[in-house]
Amino acid sequence: MDNLFYKFYNKTISERRDVLKSLNLFEEIKNLNEETANQMIENYLQNYQIPLGIAMNFEINDEKILIPMAIEEPSVVAAASNGAKFLGNIKTEMIEKAVIGQIVLYDVKDVNSALVKLKENEEELIEMAKEKSQNMIKRGGGPKKIWFKGFENEKFVTLYLSVDTCDAMGANTINTILEYISERVCEIVNADYILRIISNNATESIVRATVNIPILRLNKDVEIAKNTAKKIELATNYANLDPYRASTHNKGIMNGIDAVVLATGNDWRAVEAAAHTYASITGHYKSLTSWLYDEEKEELIGNIEIPVPVATLGGTISIHEIANWSLNLMKNPSSKKLAGIIAAVGLAQNFSAVKAIVTEGIQKGHMSLHAKTLAKQAGASESEIDEVVKQLKYKGKINIDEAILTLNNLRNK
Repeated sequence: MDNLFYKFYNKTISERRDVLKSLNLFEEIKNLNEETANQMIENYLQNYQIPLGIAMNFEINDEKILIPMAIEEPSVVAAASNGAKFLGNIKTEMIEKAVIGQIVLYDVKDVNSALVKLKENEEELIEMAKEKSQNMIKRGGGPKKIWFKGFENEKFVTLYLSVDTCDAMGANTINTILEYISERVCEIVNADYILRIISNNATESIVRATVNIPILRLNKDVEIAKNTAKKIELATNYANLDPYRASTHNKGIMNGIDAVVLATGNDWRAVEAAAHTYASITGHYKSLTSWLYDEEKEELIGNIEIPVPVATLGGTISIHEIANWSLNLMKNPSSKKLAGIIAAVGLAQNFSAVKAIVTEGIQKGHMSLHAKTLAKQAGASESEIDEVVKQLKYKGKINIDEAILTLNNLRNK
């Protein structure tokens, strides 16, 4: 199978599709049809398309896997694939997948007394929540726990409800439960609610992905490899000190994560919100990854810990043909397995970016792919693009003016 994907990026679009067809992994799906799209959003007019590709070289929990990525930014798919080659087998773990909802009461006269009363009625509230989630309970999920928090000075009291939503996102179920039990909550406390809504702070959908990289994978020269490993560790440590760096560091992680989330029909805004909130959980915005150079073992140890609230059933996923194809490409994983795959992509993406930054610089790979975009902008045909890109690289001038000049010279020969 690996031979089929050798230099996949050099193949034509048709040849790439033929490789997947030979493995029964490709189904050509035209545009999202208007009838389906019109059901997905209001005031529908037409589709906005984003390129869909596949990331190569991933081995996750001892399983080789092709990963769909939908993104418009050059170099992201290439960087993920390249990073995966260095990382080797990535181990992932997701202990639980639960979504949290809130009922917020306001103008509570006695916050401490309200918390005591709610705690006394906790069992009743859990049972009420179960009444509105029987289908989820049958699938092994449903409401798991309730807890409470008071804000004495502001006179708020909040009920938090944790629900195992199985392979669904479950937002509608959670909101239905919250609205159902809110009247009883108000009776218990003798106060009114101001909010009954799901939270995107997904602290109970945390995924961990780890990898141990022998440093000689970084470079055949052991001293260069050691130096690279140390610099990757230092660069990540610096991201924990400076939010200006941490923001860009984590954005690079989300390049890969968002692309898989989007390809599978999931809510990338929810995943982004959860990730950046989690990066700030200590009160200081930090890196979502850690890299440690173990001098004794001569290994670079990478880790990502991140909330990944995704689903494989329901909502848009159920009606979007390309989302279904994407899941099928990955052998239809459970929501927990999909979250692990997504975390692994984030780790590989981060490795590629940081390694490039501390060695050759980020622009070499970026500008190489950017040259293709410039050639297309200049008006190059499919048969002319490669030659224009080749000459732009040779000249070392990768900009739109040079692309136009190069194309004109090529055509005037």
